[in-house]
Amino acid sequence: MSDETEDERWERLSQDRIHRPLPKRFYKSVAVTDRLGIALDGRTVKTPLKAALVLPTRPLADTVAAEWDAQVDVISPHAMPLTKLANTAIDRATTEKFKIAAEILEFAGSDMVCYRAEGPAGLVQRQTTHWDPIMAWAKADLNVGFETVNTVAHRRQSPAALQALEAHINSLDPFSFVAVHNLTALTGSALLAAMVATGEISADAAWLAANVDEDWQIATWGEDDEAMARRAGRLNEFSASVKFVCLARGLP
Repeated sequence: MSDETEDERWERLSQDRIHRPLPKRFYKSVAVTDRLGIALDGRTVKTPLKAALVLPTRPLADTVAAEWDAQVDVISPHAMPLTKLANTAIDRATTEKFKIAAEILEFAGSDMVCYRAEGPAGLVQRQTTHWDPIMAWAKADLNVGFETVNTVAHRRQSPAALQALEAHINSLDPFSFVAVHNLTALTGSALLAAMVATGEISADAAWLAANVDEDWQIATWGEDDEAMARRAGRLNEFSASVKFVCLARGLP
């Protein structure tokens, strides 16, 4: 199972080019085409695999165009998170759909929100408050129940539950599908990621749900500077993924 996020994947793929300078900005104008592609000085942008970078909605196209326009002296992929996700959706979501879906389902088989603490009472209450609505969404939208357990020992979910989730994620458009994969890796919960993609939970509520255990540890033992720096980076990528799927699906 691969649990790397899109930012981590791009970082890994760029290691062999780490000493190469970033490409200079070579264009003056950025525009959205009639087909919702991105044009630099009138020339359509291509994905890494040479497909046209065409977006499913005007708001997403405008936002991706703004990323290109925001580049000043050089073009930095790390400053263009929605462009990276769009490239992945176009280049990988169809050709590697089975592999990506399998990775999402691997998380779902031991989904974070299904493993509950027996104590202390404050942590139990936080998990109940933030995670029970996710379980309720799965029951209502997927028409199947996911089992919760009070143990750290792995317990596989039922085939029926996993098949229902698989059908749901396979029904998503390529852009939402890729966002769900990235959100799953970021949060540890395929159910939470799928719920985000439906617009049934806000970004703030989803972030709180994703960090129940960590927030409890911080409240109990205090903050660690390195951990907080990693968390800030994860929040940036999480926010970009939520924005991406909302723009792609026309969600508020």
